[in-house]
Amino acid sequence: MSSTAAPDPSPGAAPQKAGAREWAGLAVLALPTLLLSLDQSVLFLALPHLAESLAPTGTQTLWIMDVYGFMMAGFLVTMGTLGDRIGRRRLLMVGATAVGATSLLAAFSTSAEMLIVTRALLGVAAATLMPSTLALIGNMFRDPHQRGRAIAVWASCFMGGTALGPVVGGVLLEYFWWGSVFILGVPVMVVLLVAAPLVLPEYRDEGAGRIDAPSVALSLAAILPVIYGLKETARNGWEPQAAAAVALGLGFGVLFVLRQRRLTHPLLDLALFRHAAFTTWLLILLLAMATMSGVYYFVTGYMQMVAGLSPFEAGLWMVPSALMSVVAATLAPTLVRHLPIGVVIGGGLGLAAVGYLVLAFVDPVGGLPLLITGFVISFFGTGPIGALGTNLVVSSAPPEKSGSAASLSETSGEFGVSFGLAAFGSLGGALYQGAVEVPDGVTGADAEAVRASVEGALAVAGSLPADLGAQVLSAAREAYTGGLTAVAVVCAVLAAVTGVVTVTALRNVGARRPEATGPDSAPDPGADPAAERKPEPQPDAIAR
Repeated sequence: MSSTAAPDPSPGAAPQKAGAREWAGLAVLALPTLLLSLDQSVLFLALPHLAESLAPTGTQTLWIMDVYGFMMAGFLVTMGTLGDRIGRRRLLMVGATAVGATSLLAAFSTSAEMLIVTRALLGVAAATLMPSTLALIGNMFRDPHQRGRAIAVWASCFMGGTALGPVVGGVLLEYFWWGSVFILGVPVMVVLLVAAPLVLPEYRDEGAGRIDAPSVALSLAAILPVIYGLKETARNGWEPQAAAAVALGLGFGVLFVLRQRRLTHPLLDLALFRHAAFTTWLLILLLAMATMSGVYYFVTGYMQMVAGLSPFEAGLWMVPSALMSVVAATLAPTLVRHLPIGVVIGGGLGLAAVGYLVLAFVDPVGGLPLLITGFVISFFGTGPIGALGTNLVVSSAPPEKSGSAASLSETSGEFGVSFGLAAFGSLGGALYQGAVEVPDGVTGADAEAVRASVEGALAVAGSLPADLGAQVLSAAREAYTGGLTAVAVVCAVLAAVTGVVTVTALRNVGARRPEATGPDSAPDPGADPAAERKPEPQPDAIAR
């Protein structure tokens, strides 16, 4: 492995502490993390302004929203491995340049088709950033406690940016045109390009070999159809086209795995999955993100379609939950110095389950305070997941494979979000359609629109006489809230079960050794014997 940083310590030696340069590097790496999480939420606000300017069709609007996430998810594995081969700092800088250029193109798009293409390119460019930032953090911070703090900062930036997106977007759209939400990324990337060579070291695996092009094609053919099918299911329910896309992606996934097993230098090193803590955590992350995304979808929908808040107002109401998740992520590394990581994450998931149960008692009228309370509790409970789980993944992989490990963590999260939206969106939609009562006097296409979705009911209500429109709104809001409360109960059960699995499966990870005496002697959460480079590794894949 090539590196400008200090070499790995010899077996038995204490890991080298990070200095001022590494912490300055962390500040630089926080910039793209914050930007990407902002980008994922800010476009919702810009959509009405964008539609007025470019006049996209309904299908084009969906592609404008989705193609960025499709391409980013599809290229995460490739870009994580590419960084291991050509250098993580180099890939980060190439990606930052591409993000800045494609952001400018998106901001000044003159047609819906141009915006779709530029959003797709922006997704590919963004896929270079997340694995590179995580891998560099893992390389720069060798001390377990320092690395835990650094990844907690990284996770806090990601969580905070998601909630700040509507707030920042609202301010920009108040004074500028819709393209300003894309230009936001340009100065951030310029700062990154200037500062990266000064404070970020370079790391790469000299023996990684060349990128296998067929493996790249197979990875895309596996990931993209599955993500597409799940998103279509979230939008329209289970349909043959969506099911076929998922099945097609799974089939290509099998071919991808078979090819990796035959290659000397695979695109994805399947040996990473031999570490039980690593594999277990990917599953836990998928399930946790599924529940979070399902609840997030219905909570934000309640704020706007039931409580009648604007996107900007809804964004402001989400700030307390984001702050609590940041607080929890910041506290988590301190907790694992005294408790196993499984207990901390599992206990947080149990608290999240309590928050979801609070949401189950939300009323369609005046239920906003209870909604915010439950949302804050659930976000506080899930706060440690990003910090501790990501640290576990990065620590479990050998340093030369940290880019691949980081990309798998991000991909698992993307799948979890897509699965949660599909599963819980379909559940809530079905419950809404079964519960909504169309008032007498609403017939034909209007009645069908009311039965189809709450969005359709809101549109129909605006075209009806005031009294009849009020009845439609009341029925739709009551049915939507019923769907929210049912989804919250299911998510509470799933979060509680995931918490129990986490405590059980990771019970030995992060436990203190009997000989530990000093404040810095606690083992690396998630580290396994191979990663610690002990002379005589223990057979158990889960580290002490």
